[in-house]
Amino acid sequence: MGISFDKIDGAAWLTFDVQPSENPVIETERTTKLENPGFGRVFTDHMAIVRYNPTEGWHGARIGTRASFPLDPATAVLHYAQEIFEGLKAYKREDGGVNLFRPDANAKRFRNSADRMAMAPLPEPIFIEAVEQLVRLDRDWIPGGEGSLYLRPFMIATEIFLGVKPSAEYIFGVIASPVGSYFKGGPAPVSIWVSENYTRAAVGGTGAVKCGGNYAASLRAQAEAMDKGCDQVVFLDAVERRYIEELGGMNIFFVFEDGSLSTPPLGTILPGITRDSIIALARDAGKTVREELYTLEQWRADAASGRLKEAFACGTAAVISPIGQVRSANGDFSINGGEAGPVAMGLRKQLVDIQYGRAPDPHNWIRKVI
Repeated sequence: MGISFDKIDGAAWLTFDVQPSENPVIETERTTKLENPGFGRVFTDHMAIVRYNPTEGWHGARIGTRASFPLDPATAVLHYAQEIFEGLKAYKREDGGVNLFRPDANAKRFRNSADRMAMAPLPEPIFIEAVEQLVRLDRDWIPGGEGSLYLRPFMIATEIFLGVKPSAEYIFGVIASPVGSYFKGGPAPVSIWVSENYTRAAVGGTGAVKCGGNYAASLRAQAEAMDKGCDQVVFLDAVERRYIEELGGMNIFFVFEDGSLSTPPLGTILPGITRDSIIALARDAGKTVREELYTLEQWRADAASGRLKEAFACGTAAVISPIGQVRSANGDFSINGGEAGPVAMGLRKQLVDIQYGRAPDPHNWIRKVI
């Protein structure tokens, strides 16, 4: 069942063949689309593609017109879900340049995901070059203000066969989607439903991997949350069903009366890049940040006693979302009177200002593309 991926790091750098579209969206139509792009509904003119097979390794790197893939009905990804993805953004600076935020971290996580899913690991320089080349070509699609260009690198298994084994062939691609501000009028506190019937991940599973199967497994619980009138779902651990893990697509933090923060430890949850950045910024400010287990019972009791002052979720899309209400089959409770708190909002502003180049970047997280 094992498979050896040769010619991986030997092709750590490829030259991309850049072929601009002969029929790009006209400027007036693009301007109209950028007025209210929403999230993940509008796409740019181009995409990046690199292919892998055992004979040639990673090859055929190109940037060209965004187009559909022709897939045989027996293509491996359709049957065994061998696929992974990432999410990051490009931000327009006030001087007209463009920033990427920590693409090296996304590239590393992508490679780790590939390893767990028995896929050909993509050299990190190829990941970063594909993203940068696409951003340069589609820079006119980046909205102004608090908008950004959401980038979706992904990899799918493309060998044609029926049989349970790792695919020998892959396509790595990057597509881009202009997105507006996630919150209109500022971040509004969200309500979350505690899922006690479904779990997202278990020890030894794929919880720390950014693969579509994890998100598919969360959709039923998310639908349940919406049926209960909530914005998001939060999952408990798969063993004791007591410990808070993460939301359907975001990590979570708790802020206490002594100024300290805590967040669930890594292992069965996604190692979020926004999560890691928040930990660093909070510690820069002299705050204690603990990565520790935290039960639903503790959460409820601390909210009632006032020991817990804030809770918030974080991720690439929304950056930081304050949590105002928590609902469950065993009763509801609120946090900070259902309002956004100063710690969450302060960290959000600090992080966003770094991303857009409006504040110093003490950790060298920004990569200037243009």
